Amino acid sequence: MATNKNAFVRYKILDSCFRNFGKRYFIENLMEECNKALIDPSSNGISRRQIFDDILFMQSSQGWSIPLLKYREGKKVYYRYEDSTFSINNIPLNHLEIDQLKLAFNIVSQFKGMPQFDWVYELTSKLQQGVLLKDISPIMEFESNQYLQGIEHLGLLYNSIYHQRVLSIEYKSFTDISSKNIIIHPYYLKQFNNRWFLFGLNPENGKSDWNMALDRIINIKEIEDKYIINEEIDWSEYFEDIIGVTKNTNCEIEEIKLHFFGITGNYVVSKPLHGSQKAKWINNELLEVKLKLITNFELESLILSYGERVKVISPSHLVTAIYLRLKLANVAYSP
Repeated sequence: MATNKNAFVRYKILDSCFRNFGKRYFIENLMEECNKALIDPSSNGISRRQIFDDILFMQSSQGWSIPLLKYREGKKVYYRYEDSTFSINNIPLNHLEIDQLKLAFNIVSQFKGMPQFDWVYELTSKLQQGVLLKDISPIMEFESNQYLQGIEHLGLLYNSIYHQRVLSIEYKSFTDISSKNIIIHPYYLKQFNNRWFLFGLNPENGKSDWNMALDRIINIKEIEDKYIINEEIDWSEYFEDIIGVTKNTNCEIEEIKLHFFGITGNYVVSKPLHGSQKAKWINNELLEVKLKLITNFELESLILSYGERVKVISPSHLVTAIYLRLKLANVAYSP
């Protein structure tokens, strides 16, 4: 029996029909109700055979062993539970649901170190005391760093954004000699390169996209102040023109032209540097890539990560910036 999303929807709908003693549901009525909630509108609809298969599964021990009765009316048959209070929602988990639960826990458990998922580990411990999760073993892994400095602030910051609380954050950047307190109206959390960043309004300078790295936060304190709601920035679009989190307000979007050499071009084609990427092969050994971006430190770092396998063609200021950084690197390695 299929365990896809459509199947679960059908089981829920059939369950609702069977416990509705105010209406007689013949096979055509069951088909009609299931088709109303059809997830894939491109399909040809639910067939009679599918409904019969669903009923057999729900009656089986692999399903819910539902107490279903058939009532004949002339040449037709309608279906109804023996007890109107029965529902598949009110009985213990079956094998199908246990398998789905194992899969969900396997995936969510990969987010180690994320405070908002603490409930997962607490619930996992309880379930492991029974039989549900004893045989679960990881089969996939997300890139994460549970030992990342500052990740302990993530849950508090998330809740502060959700509940619209103003914060006073003691912060010390890499360039500061001492820490300082910054008032911020938190708006958004963004992960980049395995680091987390908080974006929000800093009333001192009026910037709504002020950002700070969580690993540089020393202390967070909620203060009594009126929260200013973000009405300026659409965060779903804010990062479209940059790589990373640094958006230089005095810079405009430019066309970045890069040349990648050899097999590196294949990697760049299969894993684009940015959503704006347009690529074409000049020859078998040379890939030309064009990007529409605002240049920033993260872009430079990405280019430098390809070493001798990439060359910046334009714009000229980016060519110069990369050249100078490579020159300094060469000096560092000189005898």
